[in-house]
Amino acid sequence: MHLKRLIAITVITVCFLACKDDNSTEEAYKKEITETVEKEKILEFGFDLDQYEFKRDTIKKGDTFGIILERNNIGYPKIYQIAERAKDTFDIATKLQVGKPYTLLFAKEDANDSIQKPTTFIYQQNLEDYVVIDFKDSIQAYTKTKPITYVEKTATGIIENNISETLENKGLSQVLAYKMADDIYAWTIDFRRLQPGDRFKVIYTDKYIDDSIYAGVHNVKAAYFEHNGDSLYAFEFKTDSIKNIVDYFSEDAKNLRRAFLKMPVKFGRLSSRYNLKRRIAYYGYKVRPHKGTDFAAPIGTPIMATANGTVIESTRRGGNGKYVKIRHNDTYTTQYLHMKAQNVKKGQFVKQGDIIGWVGMTGNSGGPHVCYRFWKNGKQVDPFKQKLPEAKPISDSLKAQYLEYIKPIRQQLDNIFFLETDHIEPENTITEDPITDIQ
Repeated sequence: MHLKRLIAITVITVCFLACKDDNSTEEAYKKEITETVEKEKILEFGFDLDQYEFKRDTIKKGDTFGIILERNNIGYPKIYQIAERAKDTFDIATKLQVGKPYTLLFAKEDANDSIQKPTTFIYQQNLEDYVVIDFKDSIQAYTKTKPITYVEKTATGIIENNISETLENKGLSQVLAYKMADDIYAWTIDFRRLQPGDRFKVIYTDKYIDDSIYAGVHNVKAAYFEHNGDSLYAFEFKTDSIKNIVDYFSEDAKNLRRAFLKMPVKFGRLSSRYNLKRRIAYYGYKVRPHKGTDFAAPIGTPIMATANGTVIESTRRGGNGKYVKIRHNDTYTTQYLHMKAQNVKKGQFVKQGDIIGWVGMTGNSGGPHVCYRFWKNGKQVDPFKQKLPEAKPISDSLKAQYLEYIKPIRQQLDNIFFLETDHIEPENTITEDPITDIQ
């Protein structure tokens, strides 16, 4: 993004110099433009870093806010005062995480002093959010978010072997494959059985921080997939702004997903099915019913809620180990056993796909896996043998608005043509979150 600005400024400079005869005026404009470009390069965290000496580092094991400042010639009475004044904004004394970057700013006029003292501590919580603690004169602490830009793009592809290979050959993010396979078409297309010649179009947004740091695919606005002779449209739409529920719907407003995900882990394998007649050698081949469905996955693999619902248990008990139980409605309840740790609390509302814990081996477990249990009307059943309901449809009050909303998006999709040498085309740059919310 900065490169575009630099090119624009350069073009303006060339045009200006071509029209001016006065050499001194030319030099003045060249100097002004150069200073503008240089200043833009060093503006960060709301500070013009050209006005400071600065140090960048990351939090090391054993580092604390006090230790970092003490290393840089700030005494403990001052450190305590800074931490106390800042803790209402950010508890800097306890929340620093190993590996996170930080920056110290020093006044330039103190550059020749034998004992330099910082005036500002900046801690980056993630790529977007940072904490500033300024103690040059008075002590101020605040949190901010870097400017975020969303760039809308389009892509197309024709399947030869699989979608991952198609995206890789075109230099596109594999996140697009996950979103299409897991979020959009999970119940309508089996991506393990794509055929050569199947093809897709997608409108999506890439996320950039500070105009220049690529932060990945943000969302898929719409998609079109040709598979087994069917043409499958999908449009993203927020149906509940309070619970922030976003679904994908067809061109006639039909929800594309089921109420339940097929499995609670993205990267795992079915290792043991629901089986009421199971016999185990360890118990002398006696019948030991298995009322769960096991998915083997490495320790630490995220476990997802398979449907929207309310957490009714998040605890540890006997052979179940650490587990979470979710009531989805009056008919369905699910349970997730042997977790390494839970990520939700009793009474919490969760959405389909939310991470509720991580795969572990707590309780009676011979290896890392999640035992997924499924209740229907109070009885444990095999989830793979249930005719599960579709997800909640668009309400009648929103349907008309939805159909009107997708008209230009469908036209945009239809006007994207498949090419032998497909490429990404930037469409629009938007600074707000592009997920549509119509009330």
